Amino acid sequence: MDRLQAMEVFTRVVETNSFSKAAELLDLPRGSVSNLIQALEEHVGVRLLNRTTRQVSVTEDGALYYERCVGILSEISDAESSLSNKRQSPAGTIRVDTSGTLAKVLLLPALGDFYRQYPEIDVRLGLADRNIDLIQDGVDCVIRMGALEESSLVARRIGNSRITTCASPAYLAEHGIPTTLEELREHRAVNYVSARSGKVFPFEYEVNGEVVKVALEGGLSVNDGTVYITAGVLGYGIIQPSRFMVAEMIERGELQEILTSYKIPSTPLSLVYPHRRMSSRVRAFTEWFTELTNRHPDLGR
Repeated sequence: MDRLQAMEVFTRVVETNSFSKAAELLDLPRGSVSNLIQALEEHVGVRLLNRTTRQVSVTEDGALYYERCVGILSEISDAESSLSNKRQSPAGTIRVDTSGTLAKVLLLPALGDFYRQYPEIDVRLGLADRNIDLIQDGVDCVIRMGALEESSLVARRIGNSRITTCASPAYLAEHGIPTTLEELREHRAVNYVSARSGKVFPFEYEVNGEVVKVALEGGLSVNDGTVYITAGVLGYGIIQPSRFMVAEMIERGELQEILTSYKIPSTPLSLVYPHRRMSSRVRAFTEWFTELTNRHPDLGR
């Protein structure tokens, strides 16, 4: 039995509560996962997992052993990353989750630079504007816009996204350009609905130190960032997106910024991890992405 492999398999089973899911994440046959867990239990002399036909749960001894395994595996990862060749060329696959719009506008255009620096790292990109279970889904880090819910996960804010109010020139030519919030209330919006909560987000502005929320009527509501912006370009109504997502469209004249005299609260941009300790390849990606956002004029801290 490879004890380190058995420890890694055991931690995955505990985190996913599933032999099958652990096997999928580790690219191993389910039978191999089961055999390794059995051999590990025989080696340590205690039952680590309770098994039923429907679920897998960790025993009291297994929970203690799990914490030690996580620490040991992290120490090994740190030891490997401290070697000069590992520090210069970390390798392996990382699983990153983010929204489709953020991936399309910010991450994908710059990812070539990341591969030039770290050619041995493969990025497995998941796209979902919703809450996911990092541990259950085997995700190494999540890039998220907006306020984060309280959880046991580790979060680090890396920037603040500027927000803008804009519409297509065709819409403004037909309906006029609002110059005050009172005039804005007479207009139509493309409303954005959270895919996570179903909540419709109002437009927000800072007036005399307070946040004023403006809810607009609109015949179209969407829960995808790319569709939201496209609907604005097509003239279905006024939108209030992150500016970095529409900067090129503004420059090309497809969208026109309005109400620029009003300050809009920025939106946090954060990285979320399942654990405080991370592998050298995950650390390389997060440091690269943090530097990318810090250089962006619409995402600086």
